[in-house]
Amino acid sequence: MQTLTPVLSIITAAFLASLVEVVEAFTIVLAVGVTRSWRPALTGAALALAVLAALVLAFGPLLALVPITTLQFVVGVLLILFGMRWLRKAILRSVGVIALHDEEAAFAKETAALHQQAADRRADYLAGLASFKAVLLEGVEVVFIVIAVGAAHGQTFYASMGALAAFILVMLVGLAVHRPLARVPENALKFVVGLMLTSFGIFWTGEGIGADWPGADLALLAIFAIVALASFAMVRWLRGIRPTAAGGLA
Repeated sequence: MQTLTPVLSIITAAFLASLVEVVEAFTIVLAVGVTRSWRPALTGAALALAVLAALVLAFGPLLALVPITTLQFVVGVLLILFGMRWLRKAILRSVGVIALHDEEAAFAKETAALHQQAADRRADYLAGLASFKAVLLEGVEVVFIVIAVGAAHGQTFYASMGALAAFILVMLVGLAVHRPLARVPENALKFVVGLMLTSFGIFWTGEGIGADWPGADLALLAIFAIVALASFAMVRWLRGIRPTAAGGLA
């Protein structure tokens, strides 16, 4: 990278995306720890982290065997698809079509399920499994984001640092307050991350097919601005037609 812009963008994208996923995983681990005990909660989380580390060690080096232009194109397309999935949900949540994600509600739901399993002799196993699944599923998305935003320009280290910072922040704050991080503006974060991932995807897909971007890496900022304006315009349009759409669905 010849400028700080892409590096800062990579760190920020990895940090924000990982922050969302880690908060969701932490909610389940906290529910297990508070409701059952911390032993199955931490055991399940640790096993999931070990599996994720093994996946990175197994598949990470394979990326070096892929030609850089092919890697940029493939990663770019995947980032566009992945980013637009986040962006679509964030837009629909912004206009009220999809309910906002509620960490307090998720915590209560998981706690109720664990209480129902309390009489089961496999209660500790089931609690640990819940923790394992939560960390593994959310962690897979973090690993994909880290590899995707970093691999196309050989900056996986910076993406990893962003993800690690998010993990440390959530653990410190979460363990300090000992409750779900319900005040994290999750939909706003997903909106921003969706914009960033989509912008990265467009930029790297273009590089993969040989596009010569005006301003080189600074073109990322222009792409981000265009995608953001289009998304905000979509939000305003949907808010304008939503009453009509709701009436038509009734």
